[in-house]
Amino acid sequence: MCAPIMATKIPDAPKIGMVSLGCPKNLVDSERILTKLRSDGYQMSADYAGADVVLVNTCGFLDSAKEESLEAIGEAMAENGRVIVTGCMGDEADVIRAKFPQVLAVTGAHQYEQVVNAVHDASPPIPNAFVDLVPEGGLKLTPRHYSYLKISEGCNHRCSFCIIPSIRGDLVSRRIDAVLREAEKLVAAGTKELLVISQDTSAYGVDTRHEPRMWKGREVRAHMTDMARELGQLRTADGVAPWVRLHYVYPYPHVDHVIPLMAEGLLTPYLDIPFQHASPSVLKAMKRPANEAKVLDRIRKWRDICPDIAIRSSFVVGFPGETEADFQYLLDWLDEAQLDRVGAFRFEPVEGAPANDLPGAVPEEVKEERYQRIMEKTAAISAAKLQAKVGRVMPVILDEVGEPDEEDGSIGATARSQADAPEIDGNVFLRDVDEGRKPGDMFDVLIEDADDHDLYGVPA
Repeated sequence: MCAPIMATKIPDAPKIGMVSLGCPKNLVDSERILTKLRSDGYQMSADYAGADVVLVNTCGFLDSAKEESLEAIGEAMAENGRVIVTGCMGDEADVIRAKFPQVLAVTGAHQYEQVVNAVHDASPPIPNAFVDLVPEGGLKLTPRHYSYLKISEGCNHRCSFCIIPSIRGDLVSRRIDAVLREAEKLVAAGTKELLVISQDTSAYGVDTRHEPRMWKGREVRAHMTDMARELGQLRTADGVAPWVRLHYVYPYPHVDHVIPLMAEGLLTPYLDIPFQHASPSVLKAMKRPANEAKVLDRIRKWRDICPDIAIRSSFVVGFPGETEADFQYLLDWLDEAQLDRVGAFRFEPVEGAPANDLPGAVPEEVKEERYQRIMEKTAAISAAKLQAKVGRVMPVILDEVGEPDEEDGSIGATARSQADAPEIDGNVFLRDVDEGRKPGDMFDVLIEDADDHDLYGVPA
């Protein structure tokens, strides 16, 4: 008689929890850390109670962001107690340890190896040769159908309100072949929309003198236009071109060369440009280029080449020294620019920023009043532009599908148009969606209605 086969019991792997704060660049850092830990055999925990160690990836861009990060660390300490801190605020380890002396480790921004080593020390991995741990595209904290593609770290600008260079350093671009290889893997793993991010996407490759690399048998430069053209060649398993969306694009002259790629359908007709202000005196105080008139001319030319281009930006109100005339200049500029999507922020001092020492601090009540005025202005512009889309048929990408209505069985869904980046722009709310539709599906819809920020439609 044969001896009974003894089953091999696979030991329980340590579990890691993650709290990721701040911008999409931080989210990409979190995904890379989790992907590495998953490849080392760790499991992921969806709550504090089930985690052996909790990672808190912090944001340190503004003082309010630092407060949010400290609150998140405090919550993780209270709920779990075994906490490792990383991210932008990790450069202020003394502040963190003064408030939470029991944290296991503190590391700075994009210090992946140090974070992973800290986890190994706190909860050593258990080797397991029987389990395939990491999917081809890596682990993701976003839905499967869209992914952030980070092309560089750091920034060469020295804006007076910003401390990012002191946290993340000067520009360091990734190799172009590494960027394209990651994009290819993400699309193969199910990504339908790539969101290209960095601190300054237009400056990609400046630090390496746009060093070329071989890709698919040809040389490709580390340059925004070359990268955009190559990303436009990618196809999903169904042979469909994924949407490729450019974020954090400074309006350097070579940005003009990506607009024809949008008109050709290689790029999503969308530009996220951090204008920050329009008044020359405020831009000078911010230490940013003050060529707002030329930018208006270029925007008009961009729209001539690609009429469907959507331009989003963000603006700071209440910057030190901003006068009522400066603010009115900004409002008038917005009337001319007719930007599609706009976010606004009240100026907030952040420790270490040169702007804190500028004269002419704007009272909080004036900041609030100007904030309300700019939001009212931009909402009116947005409403008019969206109303002009009523009656059109346009492509969308599906984000969420609702349950069938109990009375008539109709299904609603939330989607986005090419003018809408996830979480920061508007939505397209759909009715009468076909049963079987799922997130990531791309199809045409008829726009039936609009409000200040969102569209409403039905599958075409």
